Amino acid sequence: MKTKLLSLLILSPLATQAADWPQYRGIAGDGVSSETLKWKASGLNTVWKTQSAGGFSSFSVSEGRAFTLSLKEIEGASQEVVSAHDTITGKEMWSAALAVAKYDGGGNDGTADNKGGDGPRSTPTIVGKSVVVFNSQLALRSFDAATGKAGWTVDLKAQHEGRNIQWQNAASPLLEGGLLFIAGGGPGQSVLAVDPADGRVVWKAFDEKITHATPVAATIHGQRQVIFFLQSGLLSVEPKTGKELWRYAFPYKVSTAASPVVGGDIVYCSAGYGVGAGAVKITKEGETFKASEIYRMPGNQPLANHWSTPVLKDGHMYGMFQFKEYGKGPVKCVNLATGEVKWTKEGFGPGHVILMGNEVVALSDAGEVVRFGATPSEYREISRQKVLDGKCWTTPTVSGGRLFVRSTKEAACLE
Repeated sequence: MKTKLLSLLILSPLATQAADWPQYRGIAGDGVSSETLKWKASGLNTVWKTQSAGGFSSFSVSEGRAFTLSLKEIEGASQEVVSAHDTITGKEMWSAALAVAKYDGGGNDGTADNKGGDGPRSTPTIVGKSVVVFNSQLALRSFDAATGKAGWTVDLKAQHEGRNIQWQNAASPLLEGGLLFIAGGGPGQSVLAVDPADGRVVWKAFDEKITHATPVAATIHGQRQVIFFLQSGLLSVEPKTGKELWRYAFPYKVSTAASPVVGGDIVYCSAGYGVGAGAVKITKEGETFKASEIYRMPGNQPLANHWSTPVLKDGHMYGMFQFKEYGKGPVKCVNLATGEVKWTKEGFGPGHVILMGNEVVALSDAGEVVRFGATPSEYREISRQKVLDGKCWTTPTVSGGRLFVRSTKEAACLE
């Protein structure tokens, strides 16, 4: 009986789901992992390392496959590709070309130390037996996760009067409530919900221009909602219908790439290029939502998240609050409700963070994995380990007791 019960637990959907990291910033899109890693005093062992050139796409992982976007030379042209890697060996299982790599107005050619090089920035989303990608040219495409066979396509430029952005699309498709959420269409169809089974557009609405930020899902006052960070500011919608719930007007300049952070009824957002940060308190009276600003801090100090989205633990945010401080920029602990900086620690650059229990795991832009305590009282570093060469402006991924990381040159799996 015990053996049978153990087998059922191993094969149950919940047990499988716990090891999955199916989309950008994890299963809930908040950068939080329910897993724990066994760290040695010397750090993690490198299970495998492989070439993975160009861009800042992170890994999504499910059923023994790790998916990412990168660049490859195909028929004499640099192209964006989606590839599936065996999580045990790192071997490429399949890859598929998405589009010719062309980043008009990007200027991020990798010729200076403060530039990482162009390439795809969006992260694949795994939906059941399929993997869905949203490339730099605003085409949402589905592939069979096991074989790479192409499925449906929703091309926002060709089908929905799509309007791109400088450096091209960097947002990832958000999976929420059985639908995929993207933005980038034209008037009346700027924000879309797509059925991942067949690519059918369930609803489309609004006349908005996109940023590079990936939307997030949250429950506020009992209402499930998807929050987009657009050039007009924050827009919250009811997922099934696209009904507008609330807005927060927020300045836009050049690029906004960090996703909103939601803690209870408070929503935080931030951008570089002198825009700074702001937070709103969401209230509800009857069926009407309202966003009231509780603080607004313009400028690159003290709060500016260029593309690094903080994680939230017990009312405090932890992450790279900085703008273009390559190699040296700090991590900070910030009170979500007040914007107060509790502590600052230099030496990270604009990388990314995830949360594992009471610890923050950061990937610095220099390729170091750094662990520190998620505590507002002081910065407490636990370990620091160099793991990659190249610029690391990607989010670490945890799945099945392993850490998956990427740079503009290579990818690695650690345990």
